[in-house]
Amino acid sequence: MLAARVDMLQQMPIFGGISADTLEFLLEPAPIVEVPTGDFFFREGDPPHGMFVLEAGQVTVFKSWKGRNLLLHQLKQGDCFGEMSLLDLSPRSASVRAGAPCTAVALTPANLYRLYEHNTAQFALIQMNIGRELSRRMRVVDDLLLRARMGEVLPPPQHLPP
Repeated sequence: MLAARVDMLQQMPIFGGISADTLEFLLEPAPIVEVPTGDFFFREGDPPHGMFVLEAGQVTVFKSWKGRNLLLHQLKQGDCFGEMSLLDLSPRSASVRAGAPCTAVALTPANLYRLYEHNTAQFALIQMNIGRELSRRMRVVDDLLLRARMGEVLPPPQHLPP
């Protein structure tokens, strides 16, 4: 099972260029979390406690605004979420709810610190990869913001039931 997890992580941008040995070291203490359909991995405003790599299932990422839940993303096996908390240690910026039974690997700041002590170069590469992924997402948001400010009518967000 560890080999399958390593293979899955090596396909993700955040773990690009990370050796199998390093990923095994990172995964060794990482708990596997099971979340039933309808339950939350975390809610907007919760304290940060790490990121998750979805091994099975699907999740809905949403924000609350003026009493409504607005869809941001739907993620599936092989996707990750919560990685911002590894960098900024700020409260959760969105909620993540299981849309199906989910199994996920939890990676905490303690996991990464353990890697930092073991292999600083691989730790730094993961941090750079997270920064690149967040930068990519920021470019998408910047484009949407510019288009909206220039008067382009964008599709409205999908509303989710409470």
